[in-house]
Amino acid sequence: MPDYKKMYFDLAASVANAIELLIDAQQRGEDAYVEEAYIEREPYEDEYEDEDDE
Repeated sequence: MPDYKKMYFDLAASVANAIELLIDAQQRGEDAYVEEAYIEREPYEDEYEDEDDE
């Protein structure tokens, strides 16, 4: 008879590993996006500069 308890725990461990991989991949993607957006952002002039002249 198959050892269903062992099979279940093996499956649960594999699912946990897969979730960790997905979370890690998502985090790396978010970090890369933020870093790229920060580098590509062009400086802008202060929008409120004209208000000080009034």
